[in-house]
Amino acid sequence: MSKRTRYKGLSEQGRSRARRAWGIYLLALMAWVAVVILLAFLGLLVCSSFTWYDGPLYRLLTWVRDNIVLVCTFVVLIGWVFISYFFVARPVAQLEALTDAAEQLARPTEERIVLPEALAEAEVQLNAAREQALRDARAAKDAEQRKNDLVVYLAHDLKTPLTSVIGYLTLLRDEPQISPELRARYTGIALDKAERLEDLINEFFDITRFNLSHIELETRPTDLVRMVQQVASEFAPQLAEARLTCRLELPGKLVCPCDPDKLARVLDNLLRNACHYSLPDTEVTITGRAEGDRAVLAFANRGADIPPEKLARLFERFFRLDSARSSASGGAGLGLAIAKEIVELHGGSITARSAGGETTFTVTLPLETAP
Repeated sequence: MSKRTRYKGLSEQGRSRARRAWGIYLLALMAWVAVVILLAFLGLLVCSSFTWYDGPLYRLLTWVRDNIVLVCTFVVLIGWVFISYFFVARPVAQLEALTDAAEQLARPTEERIVLPEALAEAEVQLNAAREQALRDARAAKDAEQRKNDLVVYLAHDLKTPLTSVIGYLTLLRDEPQISPELRARYTGIALDKAERLEDLINEFFDITRFNLSHIELETRPTDLVRMVQQVASEFAPQLAEARLTCRLELPGKLVCPCDPDKLARVLDNLLRNACHYSLPDTEVTITGRAEGDRAVLAFANRGADIPPEKLARLFERFFRLDSARSSASGGAGLGLAIAKEIVELHGGSITARSAGGETTFTVTLPLETAP
């Protein structure tokens, strides 16, 4: 249901309630007038059945009889004032209660919002909004804290490879007669540290892009099978270094309307995670299939099971599976969060499952529809 439709429905409900309240108000006034007239008529009948002698009560009743229209009008006006006060004071009190609840909602606390019984539905909705606001505030605070911690971690990790690069380059400069073998070793170490430094800087850029910009897609028909094969071939050195093998179980073709550069980043991230968290001498399996109008890709690797409480948070920003930092492989905790956003922008979904020593990430994407 659209916002306009919902607001229209709420407006119709409000007008209906207003009409109902106005009708009850008029009925109450008419009922009061009828009661006053009936009481006046009964009073006249009762008083005429008695024999009265001159006295204060007789003179009072005689005056009332002679001015019955004026007396009835005065009594009706008194009743109108009280009825109007009841019908006006009640919504005013409810409005004040809603105003107080709105102020409490603007500064949500653990204390529940309590409204009059007539506003029970509004109380439920406001408390649901309060709880959602509290959850959002806690999530934002946690995300900000994780981001701040990671900035500190990354800043610390930047210094380590930079110090190594400067140190080994200084040795190469200060010792011109160094042997070719040692020179090659120092150069290789400096290059490895410089590459690690580049990775960390790229992570800083990821943090900035993820928080300050929105990912935009440039889609075109792309064969997911060829993309997976290309990504897997590019990871061959890393797989070999980690003593892993990669097995592909793919159909002939899976054509999907997607942004190939963005989607390649998703596949790259999933395969990189498999390399980092697989046990040595095991196999990483990538399977693909078509299910109706959806393409399904699954990345499975053997390794330690991910606890359920961590599995549910894998796709959160700045969440890292390992509590201890790893300068070699620890990332900023953005890879899976960005992957999830990219996949969902394509109209797909990404899930994770971990049990029995096997972790599987499953990506579903819409297939290209026939013209």
